[in-house]
Amino acid sequence: MGVVAELLLVRHGQSLANVAFPAADKDGLLEAEVSGRDAEVPLTEYGAQQAAALGEWIGDRPENELPQVVITSPYLRARETWRIAAEKSGVGLPEPTTDDRLVDRLLGDLEMLTRAAVTQRFPGEAERRAEAGEYRYAPPGGESFADIEVRLGAFLDDLHRDHAGQRVIVVAHDAVVLMMRAVIEQLSWDKVLEAERSAGSVRNASLSRFVEVDGRLQLAYYNSVDHLPPA
Repeated sequence: MGVVAELLLVRHGQSLANVAFPAADKDGLLEAEVSGRDAEVPLTEYGAQQAAALGEWIGDRPENELPQVVITSPYLRARETWRIAAEKSGVGLPEPTTDDRLVDRLLGDLEMLTRAAVTQRFPGEAERRAEAGEYRYAPPGGESFADIEVRLGAFLDDLHRDHAGQRVIVVAHDAVVLMMRAVIEQLSWDKVLEAERSAGSVRNASLSRFVEVDGRLQLAYYNSVDHLPPA
C-alpha cells in the first residue's frame, strides 16, 4: 500500500477554552468563563488571527506544494480555523471534509470541568489516574491516550489507502497531533513524552509536517509557529 506524499498536521487556533480554563485553574475556580459542549467552543479573536496567518502561509506556497486533500476535526474550532485560513489564502483549495476520528481527547464526565470541579465531584479520579498511568487512564465515559492511538491508526490506514501520493492537510487538536507522531513514528509512550518535553506542548495553529521518503512518512518539522503573529 502506498502512502500520502505529505501530511501537514495543524492544531486549531486559540480557542476560548484555551484561555478560560488555565485562568480558572490558576485561581482554583469551580467554573470557567466558557460553557456548552467542547465540540462547540469557538476561537478567540487571536485564534482567528492565527488562522488568517495560516492562510497567508498557505497562499505563499508554490502551486505544487498546495494541499490536494483537507480533512478537519468536526469540532467548531478546527472547522473555523480552516474556513478562515482558506478564505485568507487567496488561492483555490479543495473543499474540506471532516472525520470523527480527529476529535479532541474525549473526557466523558470530566468534559468542560475545571481541576477544582473534578476534585470536588470526582474525588477518586486522581488516585485512579495515578494507578492506571497517563497513557492508559480514561476518565469516566472518556478515552485514554491509548484509545486515541488506536483511532488514529485506523484513520492513517484509510488516509494512505484513499490518498496515496497526495498532499494532505489535517486540522485537529493537540492530542491528535501528538499521538499522530506516536502512530507514524511508532513511538513508545516514554518517547512521546520525550518529544513533548523537547518541543513543548503542541501550540495553537502550529505546523507539523511529514513527507514521504522511500515509501514511509518521515518527520520534516514539528510544532512550528514561525508563520504566526506575536500574541
